[in-house]
Amino acid sequence: MKTSEVYFTNLRTTPGNDMMTKLTRLVRRAGIENIDFKDKFTAIKIHFGEPGNLAYIRPNYAAAVVDLIRGLGGKVFLTDSNTLYSGGRSNAVDHLHAAMNNGFNPISAHADVIIADGLKGTDYRTVPCGGEYCPSPKIGSAIADADIIISMNHFKGHEQSGFGGALKNLGMGSASVGGKLELHSSSQPVIDLDKCIGCRVCEKYCRHDAVKVSDRKAHIDYGKCVGCGQCVAVCQHDGAVVKDYDTSETLNYKIAEYALAVVKDKPNFHISFIMNVSPNCDCWNHNDAAIVPDLGIAASFDPVALDCACADLVKAAPALSGNVISDKDAECEGHCHHHKGEDKFHIVHPDTKWEAGVEHGEKIGLGNRQYELITVK
Repeated sequence: MKTSEVYFTNLRTTPGNDMMTKLTRLVRRAGIENIDFKDKFTAIKIHFGEPGNLAYIRPNYAAAVVDLIRGLGGKVFLTDSNTLYSGGRSNAVDHLHAAMNNGFNPISAHADVIIADGLKGTDYRTVPCGGEYCPSPKIGSAIADADIIISMNHFKGHEQSGFGGALKNLGMGSASVGGKLELHSSSQPVIDLDKCIGCRVCEKYCRHDAVKVSDRKAHIDYGKCVGCGQCVAVCQHDGAVVKDYDTSETLNYKIAEYALAVVKDKPNFHISFIMNVSPNCDCWNHNDAAIVPDLGIAASFDPVALDCACADLVKAAPALSGNVISDKDAECEGHCHHHKGEDKFHIVHPDTKWEAGVEHGEKIGLGNRQYELITVK
């Protein structure tokens, strides 16, 4: 069975060997310079952090990667797509404001920010990839149009997928708002009549003439609705919403297929930061206490192998106290256990199955679960 290389560096530093220096050395050893960046539009896919959440990757790390790529001739920018839910990043105006406030700007991160799917999350390209669950993923245009994809991933828990790593950042994070609806739900959107104000924005932007406003409320003609999520994307009042959510397994299958669409026929490289391993997604407007100590940074050309390696590193680490894991121990009338060697993400989110994503990713040719971990000092 084919084995992929995953490179790893810990967080130990010495004078003259700070973490930005170690990060640059890590990605060079992992082979990033083998990519031809000359005059290529290079998208660094990164999560800018929901306002109020402080677990996101520090912009200093982004700056180190930006400087390296620009030195290799790349036309590099930072990017993410808008969120499906209403929050601090559900449209490009708020999203850019959140990014700038969190330090993702030309001064701190050394690159401009482009919101991949436009002002209202409706600017996307369909990328046919023959997926079993998502045949033609809807990818934010700035990401779909880029020549090279670099992912910088905060590795942490996730309440639906089990954990969020390279596949989650690529697949879910690059999807347009309508794409996120496809990922989360197998059903068409619905109108919450209590919240709908009859503003007709959804009617105006529906490409399939499926939404009409009557009696000051929007109504969906499901004979015409294709479930694209456009109404969810443009509604600013939570009037158009997701009806049902898929299981963790199906969600992870879909994420893997979207991730494949993002990197299809493009040079791509992936970096994961196993720090501030919070139990839930960075999309929350807060971050709970980390479940394991900060471990380090890993990099690979293979996003599947990278996720597997990060999961194994977290599994091998002891659990910290004073977090949701120790809360669960207390509920069982036990004491705080180290949980070394146990799957922390299954402890925190027992109804999830992150393995489904990497298994499906391997099946569709996105990468390999077998890896060799190579340490870089």
